[in-house]
Amino acid sequence: MKRRVVDLGKLKRIRKQQMSLHTMSQMLGYKSPNGYYYLEKGRSKMPADILANVAIILDVPLEELFKDEK
Repeated sequence: MKRRVVDLGKLKRIRKQQMSLHTMSQMLGYKSPNGYYYLEKGRSKMPADILANVAIILDVPLEELFKDEK
């Protein structure tokens, strides 16, 4: 059965085309880039509300940030 997971590599590529890690962190309300960095690197799980806000900030459909995993 396939399951949908956040495609962190794609998310990072899209973000880097538009803004820095620091800028994204600020837009999400983090005091330092580390909080968002840990999410983007997969060190921490990406909460649904943060992922939804990232999609809005990057102006991409939420579904575009997912991939199928076996």
